[in-house]
Amino acid sequence: MKKFDKERVLLGLAAPLLAIVAAFLVTALVLAATGKEPFSAFGIMFDYGVKSDSQVYIINKATTYYLAGLAVAIGFRMNLFNIGVDGQYRLAAFFAAALGGALTLPGFLQIPLIIITAMIVGAMWAGIAGVLKVTRGVSEVVATIMLNMIATAIIGYLLQPGRLGHLDSAGTKVSTTPLPESARFFDFPTQPDPVWGFLIVAVLAGVAYWFTLSRTRFGFDLRTVGQSGSAAEASGVNVKRMVVTSMLISGAMAGLIGMPTLLNDSYEYSGDFPVGIGFTGIAIALLGRNHPVGIALGALLWGFLERGTGKLEFEGYDKEIVGVIQGVIVLCVVIAYEVVRRYGLKRQQRQVGEKLAAQARNSDNQEVSA
Repeated sequence: MKKFDKERVLLGLAAPLLAIVAAFLVTALVLAATGKEPFSAFGIMFDYGVKSDSQVYIINKATTYYLAGLAVAIGFRMNLFNIGVDGQYRLAAFFAAALGGALTLPGFLQIPLIIITAMIVGAMWAGIAGVLKVTRGVSEVVATIMLNMIATAIIGYLLQPGRLGHLDSAGTKVSTTPLPESARFFDFPTQPDPVWGFLIVAVLAGVAYWFTLSRTRFGFDLRTVGQSGSAAEASGVNVKRMVVTSMLISGAMAGLIGMPTLLNDSYEYSGDFPVGIGFTGIAIALLGRNHPVGIALGALLWGFLERGTGKLEFEGYDKEIVGVIQGVIVLCVVIAYEVVRRYGLKRQQRQVGEKLAAQARNSDNQEVSA
């Protein structure tokens, strides 16, 4: 039976606690510098964030953010920085919405078809960056940034009347053809607003992420390549294939990001479809340390911050304080985990040194006794 390591548990708890304390103190200083009372602001955020309508808002937002965090985390575990998640999910949502609006099938056929289409489009778009990396040595960061811009241009070109765009009856809004009733995902009836049923898909995606990375050979190879590509290649892993495969999976996960909004809320793709969620996913993956449970907590925290700080703006606080608070939390988390990680490494090195010294002393004593 494995011995319980109390110090290791304490180290695991120290990082998030240190991050929370540091973020609280820095945010308080920022609020004080703007002439606001910090504790009053925190009280407003908490009181508003725990209301029933706020809880529904946070859960729905967290559903989308969780999928974004998973999409980014897949790349992170491979030591790949898929900054193109934003373009991948928007292009995937656009084509999925266009296809869904053009068809009228039974729900049990149309909804899976829309979701699969989004995953395929996202995977193909991310796969371009993977192929460029392994065949031409193009950094995935540069490639995915360019692909984000190209995705925006493609959507802008096609989202026009006479192409894949549809002008509403008022003549003021261009969108894809609205999805039929059969293509709308179920909700959990709550008051005052429903909880999106796509939450179930997000949970299943998290379970699949955990199982694949922790319980399969592919996940082991992926983590090995992320830690040392040369060592993985020496052990027989096809590193280039793993890079492309990881980008495809990351892109497929990115294709799911827009589905909660499309299937549970807007039922169409238009100019006001959410943007920037891919970059939010980077922050959430960092907050969650690429662990499915940690990413879930990070997504809920992000949703809470958006809701709470929105109330702060209504109460007269500067709207920029939202970005400041979110940025401070991410920085504090990253710094706190790095500090604790380095302390843990020093602790392990010290323990190994003590064990080696003890073995040397025992060996000397045995020689003297002989």
